[in-house]
Amino acid sequence: MMNSREVYTQVSLDLTTIQEALGLAEAAVRAGIDWLEAGTPLILAEGLRAVQTLKQRFPEHPVVADLKTMDGAGLEAEMMIKAGADYVVVMSQAHWASVKEMVRVAHDLGARVMADILGAPDKPEAAKRMQDLGADWIIHHVGYDERHYVKNISPLDEIDPVLAATTLPLQAVGGLSIQQALETIRRGASSIVVGAPLAIQPDRFATGDEFEKVLAEVVEKTKEAAK
Repeated sequence: MMNSREVYTQVSLDLTTIQEALGLAEAAVRAGIDWLEAGTPLILAEGLRAVQTLKQRFPEHPVVADLKTMDGAGLEAEMMIKAGADYVVVMSQAHWASVKEMVRVAHDLGARVMADILGAPDKPEAAKRMQDLGADWIIHHVGYDERHYVKNISPLDEIDPVLAATTLPLQAVGGLSIQQALETIRRGASSIVVGAPLAIQPDRFATGDEFEKVLAEVVEKTKEAAK
């Protein structure tokens, strides 16, 4: 029998209060989600306290701090990691010195760097460059604003050449349905990211119970997709 690949499930807590984030994080953990992400809106609203609180409440779960760093990378990495982050995020469009500085500080402190290639004009080249600069993961990302101005764009469009350009583990994010996110795993991605709150109906977001049920299904389907 073929062994399953090692893949991870991650929930992105793109909320604006720690109270809301903790409620959905509790549901995510019960559902079997592996990683918790302090999303950019949550960090902007709550600061370091968002990362600290998530790590204190869920010490066994890796915490991703999605700060989207462009400059001052060493200091930002240090602040987030000392607050409890296991992964910090730098943008591939930052100066190479910022990428190297985040990698240096994160590795010295025992954390890992995820390089987000959002906005890169040549995403496969950016992924390779991030690997050469020492990043540990690639985030193949099509942004929220980009998707609203450029119709029918998706991370699935370029995922194959990006995967071919690097040996680093990769996650693809940006407007993907659950089925499309699972397709990224089938193509070779190492992580699936589900946003929270998750819109499971066209006109509303999921309630806590609905959210937990959907995430539990995602966890199970991810295991199947990784076989």
